[in-house]
Amino acid sequence: MELANLAKELSDIERKTLEALSIEGYATITSVSEKTGINIDSARRSAEWLREKCLVDVHETKTSRFALTPEGKRAFKEGLAENTLLRILTKEGSMSFKELQEKTGFSQQEFNIALGENKKLAYLVFNKGKVEASGVNEDVEKPTKLEITLKAVNDGSVTVEESKEDITELLKRGLVQEESRSERELRLTENGKKVKELLPGIGERSFDVRSPAPTLMIGKKQPYIQFLNNIRRKLTELGFVEMESPLIVHEFYNFDVLFQPQNHPARTWTDTYQLKNPTHGKLEDKTSVKAIKDAHEHGGVSASSGWGYTWLEEIAEKVMPAAHGTAHSARQLTKGVKSPGKYFAIARCFRPDVLDATHLIEFNQTEGFIVGENLNFKHLLGILEQFAKEIAGAEEVRFYPDYYPFTEPSVQLSAKHPKLGWVELGGAGMFRPEIMENLGIKGQAIAWGIGIDRLAMFKLGIKDIRYLFSDNIDWLRKTGQVMD
Repeated sequence: MELANLAKELSDIERKTLEALSIEGYATITSVSEKTGINIDSARRSAEWLREKCLVDVHETKTSRFALTPEGKRAFKEGLAENTLLRILTKEGSMSFKELQEKTGFSQQEFNIALGENKKLAYLVFNKGKVEASGVNEDVEKPTKLEITLKAVNDGSVTVEESKEDITELLKRGLVQEESRSERELRLTENGKKVKELLPGIGERSFDVRSPAPTLMIGKKQPYIQFLNNIRRKLTELGFVEMESPLIVHEFYNFDVLFQPQNHPARTWTDTYQLKNPTHGKLEDKTSVKAIKDAHEHGGVSASSGWGYTWLEEIAEKVMPAAHGTAHSARQLTKGVKSPGKYFAIARCFRPDVLDATHLIEFNQTEGFIVGENLNFKHLLGILEQFAKEIAGAEEVRFYPDYYPFTEPSVQLSAKHPKLGWVELGGAGMFRPEIMENLGIKGQAIAWGIGIDRLAMFKLGIKDIRYLFSDNIDWLRKTGQVMD
């Protein structure tokens, strides 16, 4: 950049700093602050900006000074302990040790130091348990050399070499402490001198709007968490009630309430996980247990004939990581629902699977159902299309016939991903009468379980589902805020 243009773009504090610097010689940041009237923090910031532009060199110098400690300040004000004690004795005459200590008001340590220093110089005489001044020191009111050094430290005019012995003594007695401080000094570079000469002819500051702005790495929530929170808020605003979604459930809710027979192959270890400890949990709602037992064995109060086998509560009491979000819908149905009513959950699910770009062993589902009179399959298809297009941003949606033990009719929802092609998003259907009627729920219920992780893939524009849980800092920084 040309120096003239550089001079035009200097900030006000940079200009003032340059003007405060002499062509030859150093100036400290403190002196720049005092000379220009800008505060010390602004002076430091200005110095750093000018250094980056190669207009000044910055040199850091370290200096040491001595300062009075709180005890030293008291000694400076009232006098050193040994001198105070000697003055009192000279004035009062002979005194006992106890009387003398009470008169001085010294602590035991200060009293011992005062006695020792005076005794060392033969200024005191101990006689039959009493203390008196020897008279050797006739100028007791005159400041001692140590007190003169103490004053010099307070004034900041102490010369270490001349007062080295006294300083050492004051340091040892804790009356003085050494303080280190650093100061930054500025000197104009050759370019700095040229820019300084240009400043008088420079008008108001100009800005180069074409210069690239620095990248700001602002703090933000993890993109997938933002996406989930947005969905939760949208569904809540639409009047949906969020259901409980524990990680561990009974097989009763994961399978039995959903009219899935106890000998169904999907209940084996190859398709679901089971807990080793504990293996079972008590089912407290005996009314629902009896209703579901009857539904499985002979259809219960519905027109169905059931599955025609002996249903065992012991199997239903097994506990497992939730294999799908519909387990939480089943729990809600047994607890009771309002009709009309809308319910949803964003649930963590677990299934043995092969990891790839669209499959995880541990994943999330958004689960929901709507209960009411006169609901039909077209209502369900409309909701599924809204999910895919409005929440995920998918442009093309397809429906396929499907089968689930707990819904009839059933449907699969798929959407076209720009990189992966057609991707299955989830399954849906209308809850079977064996569920609704046996739990005493009137009307119809349209239900869905959607792989919300896959919805997020569309929204965030990624082609690998594992990226949702990535700790890749570059991806986390570059991914923008997830907006509605």
